[in-house]
Amino acid sequence: MSEAVIGEGERAYFNGRIQAIQTESSVLVSSSPYLNHAGLRALIAQEMLRRNGADLPNTAYIPEVAEIFMQIEDMPNVIGLFEREKARLPRFREWLERRQLADFKLDEVRHCAPGTLGDALRRFMEESGYELDIFYREVQVVNDFTYYLRQTALTHDIEHMVSGFGPNHGGEVALINANMHAKVRYFHPELAAFFNRIQTYLKAKTIMKDGLHYPEAMALNLEAEFRGSEQGRNWKYPMMLAPWRDWVDRPIADIREELGVTPVPPEGLWADTNRLCNEDDPMYGVPLEIAAE
Repeated sequence: MSEAVIGEGERAYFNGRIQAIQTESSVLVSSSPYLNHAGLRALIAQEMLRRNGADLPNTAYIPEVAEIFMQIEDMPNVIGLFEREKARLPRFREWLERRQLADFKLDEVRHCAPGTLGDALRRFMEESGYELDIFYREVQVVNDFTYYLRQTALTHDIEHMVSGFGPNHGGEVALINANMHAKVRYFHPELAAFFNRIQTYLKAKTIMKDGLHYPEAMALNLEAEFRGSEQGRNWKYPMMLAPWRDWVDRPIADIREELGVTPVPPEGLWADTNRLCNEDDPMYGVPLEIAAE
């Protein structure tokens, strides 16, 4: 039996204002539409408490959670927020009106000089075998909202390249936090919260699992959160609004200066950090300080 006993004094202090509210409903009902969704309750409980086992990767069920969030959204209100921010923010309005998709193909960037964004895209596609198109592939761009969905899905890996936060455990945490801070500083809080909805979920589940199961990953998580927040608050505007096709031949160093991307992390920072929490990684369980020797 645990010695960490919770007494009646603590319960009275923390729970004393709880009220029992009666209802005629025969099913669970709450003032939160998220809590009312049985599928979302089950997924969030599982994804915040489980381990990242070899049978269920860290990225499992992100599409399902994203889909549920979108189903719950008050879309007329979201579209109204788009319209109000378009009237207030010329850069946001221009981004939406141009509908310029960063759906780069390998042949489009083969000519790009070393050090440019296009060269980084070419190396990414050639060396990793991955595509930029990883989410909302079936969405057809017919309005502002569908453009937002397609474009921001296409630019995730570009943001890794420009921010310097690599596609690894530390880099993902840092990029999530950079984006969250940049959007909150730029957009009306209600629209920023919508734009940050999935990032909020990813941040919450990641820090919870790291804190419960992976002590080294938890220490890294805090460092990455700090570095990402620091950089994101220096961005001149959210990176989602950048005209990537216009900049494909520009050096990444110039793009970083244009966007206010600073401080830039050392190249290769956190490169081996997936092993800290992904149990399907061949090096899982080997501490970084030992593996580096």
